[in-house]
Amino acid sequence: MIDTKQLYDVVVIGGGPAGLTAALYLARARYRVLVVEKEHFGGQITITSEVVNYPGVERASGAGLTETMRRQAQSFGAEFLLAEVTGLELAGDIKRVQTSRGEKQCFGVLLATGAHPRMVGFRGEEAFRGRGVAYCATCDGEFFTGKDVFVVGGGFAAAEESVFLTKYARHVTILIREADFSCAKATADAARNHEKVTVLTNTVVEEASGDNALRSLRYHNTATGKTTEYRPPQGETFGIFVFAGYEPATELIHDLAQLDEHGYVITDRSQSTTVPGLYAAGDVCVKPLRQVVTAVGDGALAATELERWAAAAQRRTGLRPEFSTPPSNAAPADAPAEIQGGIFSADMLAQLKTVFGRMASPLVLRLYLDGTPLSGELRQYMEQLCALTEMLTVETAQDSEVAHLPCVRIFRPDGSWTGLAFHGVPGGHEFTCFILGLYNAAGPGQPLDPDTAAQIRTIRRPMVLRVLVSLSCTMCPELVTASQRIAAENDVITAEVYDLNHFPDLREKYQVMSVPCLVLNEKTISFGRKNVQQVLKLLEQE
Repeated sequence: MIDTKQLYDVVVIGGGPAGLTAALYLARARYRVLVVEKEHFGGQITITSEVVNYPGVERASGAGLTETMRRQAQSFGAEFLLAEVTGLELAGDIKRVQTSRGEKQCFGVLLATGAHPRMVGFRGEEAFRGRGVAYCATCDGEFFTGKDVFVVGGGFAAAEESVFLTKYARHVTILIREADFSCAKATADAARNHEKVTVLTNTVVEEASGDNALRSLRYHNTATGKTTEYRPPQGETFGIFVFAGYEPATELIHDLAQLDEHGYVITDRSQSTTVPGLYAAGDVCVKPLRQVVTAVGDGALAATELERWAAAAQRRTGLRPEFSTPPSNAAPADAPAEIQGGIFSADMLAQLKTVFGRMASPLVLRLYLDGTPLSGELRQYMEQLCALTEMLTVETAQDSEVAHLPCVRIFRPDGSWTGLAFHGVPGGHEFTCFILGLYNAAGPGQPLDPDTAAQIRTIRRPMVLRVLVSLSCTMCPELVTASQRIAAENDVITAEVYDLNHFPDLREKYQVMSVPCLVLNEKTISFGRKNVQQVLKLLEQE
């Protein structure tokens, strides 16, 4: 028996420009649509500081542009869920989408998962990942302030991010394998003509080497045959940023739909895949140009085709999903006046109200402060958060047992620590992670499959997880959420998150030059995004 209250016309997997556009079109046509995103809504474009080639928008940040898209879709009734999709069952009229927050049923599925940075494969790339080799200028550029930086790649991202890196780096050298840039001339010229940028064409990286940090880089000119070895000034290190294209995020459908030799989804002109009812849009597809404007076009086309698909499925099954009423943009009526004008937007207030309404038990936010302005900011943040619900109370610790202040630890009413903490102020991309941490600590928490939950509970030896992040990092939330979810499930595991910009001693101690960074039991250091299973694998190896 299918409950139409739980049934969707379409589930969109991925909350980037393609997915958000599809949600807008479907919701506006009065079809019930759910957008599932595992990290943050907006996709890869959110790390772009300035978008100037989107028609009708003279200038905007990537994050600002996609947030407008999300609000537009939401205003027509689109629904949104932060969760990881773990499996698909696509046979029959009713498709089943397995997520970390339960199963979702629908008539049609749109895959808009995008792509993630590709490694080049030169010697030393993997060994120095996080210790000088990076893939996100927005996340890691600040770590290379006053240092020399090399950029590997010749496409749009390489040219644009090279200019961005000049805000921090002493000098940027771009190493292009081909004879010239492969992006638009205007973008290439901005890099080529910058006083702090040198462009070397026909150049490939041979090896990066060093000790606990990068100390040398060897690269080769394929036209002249000349090999060059760069070494930074005595006692310094340097950075290598790799922008060599992307790998499509097609793991979910690897054995279901037809892919090309590079792993991209093959679609027809209607964005339909080889699986009936499964469509794809955006950077995950085979296409000649990967830009916001083409992703938006894909999303619009896929949505109009999915409208027809859903309508036909409604006729065949006699089932019609219950379309939700579009939410008001006003702050909740029961929100205090000082909160309505405070640090939380109307959208944030609505989302917080939903989370707090589901929490099974109250929590205490214990603050460890040191009298700095940052401590004052943390106090204000937590006090305004607690003013929204009776499920949270805030108190100030009278002892100094915690290093690296300011810090907020999450306690149960009986005084026991949940194992979760944040050092700094959990803003930016970490705000959602902090709220999910509260939900996981209070229960019921984000659903875990029985095997994973059992795997977490079998750990009996104390595990200390330090997660080092930057608030601007789009790759950090997945690792933070995974670590906190594990800690909330097992009392011998702790997960403490640090905004690395405020704690340079940790940066030096662990030689961190890229985030996210996971330090396990003060011994094992691992870089890059990780889900629950990947973190568990590290814990089992400890």
